[in-house]
Amino acid sequence: MMLKNLENYKLVLASKSPRRQQLLRNLELEFDVRPVDLDEVYPEELGMTAIPEYVAQAKADALLDTLQENELLITADTIVWKDEKVLGKPKTRDEAIRMLSELSGSQHQVITGMNLQTRAKKISFHAVTEVWFDEMSEEEITYYVDKYKPYDKAGAYGIQEWIGYVAINKIEGSFYNVMGLPVHKLYQYLKEF
Repeated sequence: MMLKNLENYKLVLASKSPRRQQLLRNLELEFDVRPVDLDEVYPEELGMTAIPEYVAQAKADALLDTLQENELLITADTIVWKDEKVLGKPKTRDEAIRMLSELSGSQHQVITGMNLQTRAKKISFHAVTEVWFDEMSEEEITYYVDKYKPYDKAGAYGIQEWIGYVAINKIEGSFYNVMGLPVHKLYQYLKEF
């Protein structure tokens, strides 16, 4: 293990997202998965970076009573932010198509809030990535939605899927953040934990 400072900790990822699990595995870290079912609600007055940090903390709070002394809990929440509002996970085909139509030909931000917590210590942080989409036709949008069914993805898209290859022309920031886990930043914080 590269991160010798974590040898005395058992890592716990509070996420059922297969993407987050794979990205954390790619850091060559061993961890248990302990998903938390939580209504991802937040106070309306929160801003762009505060929203995912608030939800990541709420996920941690929901599991805090189950945390053992030697466990380090990792929680995360990712949002898509466009025109001063959150584009969450679409509930229907029509909502997914509407979201992608809104993202077409424009720029938006993807923000992941993260929380690292033991019984004795807590670190919260976030990562922001700027994403630019080319104009997409209605046919391209409906093709993507019907084939990939992006109902578990903020903003109704996965950058690692077909739409990322054909429609995203530029990003500034972490690619992996757009997938749901800013692994570079997470690694830096884990090194210092």
